[in-house]
Amino acid sequence: QVQQVESGGGLVQAGGSMRLSCATSGSIFISATMGWYCQAPGKSRVLVATITSGGRINYADSVKGRFTISRDNAKNTVYLQMSSLKPEDTAVYYCCADSPVFGRLPWGQGTQVTVSS
Repeated sequence: QVQQVESGGGLVQAGGSMRLSCATSGSIFISATMGWYCQAPGKSRVLVATITSGGRINYADSVKGRFTISRDNAKNTVYLQMSSLKPEDTAVYYCCADSPVFGRLPWGQGTQVTVSS
């Protein structure tokens, strides 16, 4: 079963930066819209950013100007560069892949991001 594998989370102070990575199957990645979602304790999972196979990008208003999503098709990897982090960014971050052939693929295990004040 194809699944995304997230990495790069951890603990950072407010105002700091962190980069998340997500790898998935190459045959899926090349045509998929890739995205990052986050889920804070007791809250629903919400969209952070998406990037299509053609490079079109969408951000949640809360992260515009602070986060950057990018993809490396040669490495089958999508990144989320997070800057000017705030305590309210604390959440488990999940990568998702929406394939035009297979639909939404199963979520990965997520990676915890904790921003201390």
